[in-house]
Amino acid sequence: MAVSLDSRRKVGRTTLELPVCGLGTAHLGELYGYVDEAISRSTLETAWNSGMRFFDTAPWYGRGLAEHRLGGFLRTLPRSDFLISTKVGRTLHRPKDPATFDRGPWAGGLNFEVRFDYSYDGIMRSYEQALQRLALDTVDALVIHDLDAAYHQPAETYLGHRRALASSGMKALQELKAAGDIGAYGMGINTNEAFETVAPEVDLDFLLVAMPYTLLDQDSLHRGMAECLRRNVSVIIGAPYASGILATGASERASYGYAAAPKAIQDKARRLQDMASAHGIALQAAALQFPLAHPAVVSIIPGAARPEEVAQNVRHLATTVPQAFWSDLKAQGLLNPDAPVPGGGA
Repeated sequence: MAVSLDSRRKVGRTTLELPVCGLGTAHLGELYGYVDEAISRSTLETAWNSGMRFFDTAPWYGRGLAEHRLGGFLRTLPRSDFLISTKVGRTLHRPKDPATFDRGPWAGGLNFEVRFDYSYDGIMRSYEQALQRLALDTVDALVIHDLDAAYHQPAETYLGHRRALASSGMKALQELKAAGDIGAYGMGINTNEAFETVAPEVDLDFLLVAMPYTLLDQDSLHRGMAECLRRNVSVIIGAPYASGILATGASERASYGYAAAPKAIQDKARRLQDMASAHGIALQAAALQFPLAHPAVVSIIPGAARPEEVAQNVRHLATTVPQAFWSDLKAQGLLNPDAPVPGGGA
């Protein structure tokens, strides 16, 4: 079933409606390699001219670079014509020694040091800094970013951030929403552990799910995703290509979960590729359309580093994926038998 960029879906219990596909901007922060300024601008222009009207970014992406690039483009357009989300939980600061500062893991990006802060003051400061980088006076949604154990060691630091969010950080988000400054707030999720333990600790409008629900992995179907349906919490799929491998295909350089793809994932991706080829479609089309069949999902936000990648994503969304493809995936054990698929049915 082809997907129209004009289609919108309501976020949880809010009045905010998001297009079913937006543009993720991590690549414009130079995630895997340098992106020329003209190429970045052309990528954003292609997204706009293709009909995309939802853009997601974050202070972390290129240590402020992605927000600068996105805001420099969007500030010239009518504010009522687009929707934008950014993230909170990190503030950016000048490093003590800019000459020796390590910008990693970004290939390029900017010279800004990151400090995590999920308290009331930290959320408000992160929000205000983001507005300045974006050169906008409003955003439509804010996302609590990277409150995962892997980012915060030792364990007591992690628990401290969770306590700060629950005790005061949430108040900042609630105040911003009540004042009409934002339409919704959510949390970014990278792991099933965070999906099931951290996200339920606070009341949210949506979750931005990066890895736990893709064409490669539906382990969260009866757990985190089911809980979202029960609580009327919407889901935005942040990495429909599983951070790369479903876009590039299996290869030695393929990325999965923002790291080198392990052999088991490579093998499964290769089988998915073969099945897509047998049905005369691109694997990318199936990867983009699959998560949108889940009733909790309101949008997907694939990233792009070049204008041709945006154009390809638009074409893949317009591709009709035959029902037999989904049936064959389930018959071959490549897809959870209960997973909703485009065109209806589980």
